Amino acid sequence: MGLLEVAANSVASAFAAQEGGAHRIELCASLDEGGVTPSHGTIRLAREGLRIPLYVLIRPRSGDFLYENDEVEAMLDDIAHCRELGCAGVVVGALTAEGEIDVDVCERFVEEAGPMGVTFHRAFDLVPDRMEALETVIDLGFERVLSSGGMPSAVSGAAVLSRLVAQAAHRIVVMPGAGIGPDNIAALRETTRAREFHASAKRRLPSAMRRVPADTLGMGGGETRTDLDTVRALVKALA
Repeated sequence: MGLLEVAANSVASAFAAQEGGAHRIELCASLDEGGVTPSHGTIRLAREGLRIPLYVLIRPRSGDFLYENDEVEAMLDDIAHCRELGCAGVVVGALTAEGEIDVDVCERFVEEAGPMGVTFHRAFDLVPDRMEALETVIDLGFERVLSSGGMPSAVSGAAVLSRLVAQAAHRIVVMPGAGIGPDNIAALRETTRAREFHASAKRRLPSAMRRVPADTLGMGGGETRTDLDTVRALVKALA
C-alpha cells in the first residue's frame, strides 16, 4: 500500500483530505500559484484539528527559489513557528543563481526545523543535474524530495523518477507529484516503485453567496478546495 500526501490550501481542505483517508497533509496557500506559506492562524487551526501528520510549505512568495536575506529570515521564523506548534514537518527549498541547491541556506532550514521532518519541494525539478542534486539533498539531511522528474507531470517524468527512486536506495523518499489522479496513480507506482505520492485532489466550488452582482472585478467566484471523493479514490487506487 502506498502513502498519499495531499496538498491542502485551507483548513477545510486539510480536514476534507483527512476524512478521505489521506495519510499526510502539506498545508499551503495560493495553490494555483504553486503554493506559498499559509497564515499562522491557518497552521494553528489545522494542527489542532488534524489527527494525521501536518507538514507546512515554507515559501514566502511565488516565482523562483533564489531568496534574499530578508526572505530567508522570514522563512526561518515560519519554520520556528511550525516547530513550536508541534507540526510534524516542513516543506522547503532554495536554489543558487546558477540553479544548484543552495547548500548554505538549506542547512539553516534543516537546523531550524530541529526534530521536525523536512521535505525538499519541487525546486528540485529546476536543477541542471537531478542525480547529483539528490545526493546533495541526502547529505543535507532531508527525509524526502518532491519531484515530477523535471517534467510538467509525474506521469511524463516517470522514467526519471524511477531512476531517482533506484538511486535513493531507501536513503531518502522520492515522492512523485504533479498531475496525479485516481486514473494514473497505480500505474505510476508500478513504473517508479515509489512508496509515497503527492496530489492536490482539488476542485472549484460554486460560490455560496446568495447575492452575486455582475462580477466585473473577477472576485465573486467560489473557492478551490480538496475534493473528498477524489481523495478516497486516490487512497483506494493505492490500496
